Amino acid sequence: MNIQGIRIPRLMIAGTHSGVGKTTITTAVMAALARSGYNVQPYKVGPDYIDPTYHTLATGNKSRNLDAWMLGEETVFRLFTASAAGADVALIEGVMGVFDGSSGAAEHGSSAYIAKLLKCPVLLIVDVKSMARSAAAMVLGYKNFDPGLNIAGVILNRIGSERHLNLVQEAIEYYCDLPVVGYVRKNAKLELPSRHLGLVPTVEGGELPEMVGSLADEVREGMDLDKLLEIAGNAEPLTPASEINTPWPGRQKAGSIQVRIGIAYDEAFSFYYQDGLEMLEKGGAELVPFSPLHDSELPGGLGGIYIGGGFPEMFIGELSANRAMISQIRAAGSAGMPLFAECGGLMYLTRAIVDFQGREFPMVGLVPGRCVMEKRLVGMGYVEAEALSDNILMPAGKMARGHEFHYSRIEPDTSEFRYAFRLVRNRYRETVLDGYANENILASYAHLHFASDSGLAGRFVDFCKQYAGRSK
Repeated sequence: MNIQGIRIPRLMIAGTHSGVGKTTITTAVMAALARSGYNVQPYKVGPDYIDPTYHTLATGNKSRNLDAWMLGEETVFRLFTASAAGADVALIEGVMGVFDGSSGAAEHGSSAYIAKLLKCPVLLIVDVKSMARSAAAMVLGYKNFDPGLNIAGVILNRIGSERHLNLVQEAIEYYCDLPVVGYVRKNAKLELPSRHLGLVPTVEGGELPEMVGSLADEVREGMDLDKLLEIAGNAEPLTPASEINTPWPGRQKAGSIQVRIGIAYDEAFSFYYQDGLEMLEKGGAELVPFSPLHDSELPGGLGGIYIGGGFPEMFIGELSANRAMISQIRAAGSAGMPLFAECGGLMYLTRAIVDFQGREFPMVGLVPGRCVMEKRLVGMGYVEAEALSDNILMPAGKMARGHEFHYSRIEPDTSEFRYAFRLVRNRYRETVLDGYANENILASYAHLHFASDSGLAGRFVDFCKQYAGRSK
């Protein structure tokens, strides 16, 4: 390591607001660079699960989340510097507008906050449809809003014509003293498919791989990749990790495999944080994928099961019809196997799911209640979760930070329903009861990040090891 600092070519692509084209353009740039032979390490600011799957598809490298609210500054720094080492360039996709975060009066949780933490130059995407010289006023406002943020260039989206491009580029470069690094023409083909919770996950396959390739071809025409790489290469060195207090446990050498944990992974369940999974592996777990949709049996020799979030509501009929898998999971949970489920996983473990049309489909039944889909968001945003009793992730009274985003709610079958957490919703500071916890079962709408607290992963792995030892 260079004692003067860590040199990592890096760049954030952020936007003026949500819907400006960040994911489409960032994914296209990643794919274009990867196709040109560069080893691109991708990242996403915030708790999003779906955007990173597009990054991974574009680059071949697992995208990672940079979320300072859930993980803290030091962990984000270590996560980034460890995973970016050896890459030709690290590309970070921002979240919402570049200055939007968890507060209206502070920057915490924003793309700007992460960019400043990582001393990362920013390319600002601007939607210039129906704008010309006025675009310069917008860019100048963003540039001057926070002088500590290094906005190093601009990408123009929805350019209408050559004359439109010339007018906007001339205005921005004259008034803002910033280069226009690229542009994207108005083109409906550049819109990625979406549904009620955002983009369609790439795990569903279809034409998505070909679409990402087409994005790279479309964007390459108007993007100065050499200039982009030059800006990334000029990022200032980062403080050596050895100068920051203690090692991050998520990057210690992996130990020997001590227990097998089944992880649900298919079109219905795919929401996992890569660094969170690696925390389980560092604790001695072998993660064995299985499909609640397609498999009829659980993998052999499991000590525990982890069912993440996803879109079970889009596959209700198929999930419900796979009675063999449902019976296996129900039997494992009833026998005492530790089972942790988040959001979509919680829905799957209930007695039944009621879809958007009011039809009820039987599910696993380890959580005594049914899940009802609503046509509006029921929960969205950061949460602080307090354990109401001892569970397989944390003792009673312990707090953990997480995130929720769901269109469904739980209707308990009993007034003695064992809620898992008391959630404090960060946005409005309202308090709600959430999830279900009973001995070896923990299910919750709150998505937790194992890298936020090594004790979460360690406790879960320990419970799984204990069960595996008893069941031999």
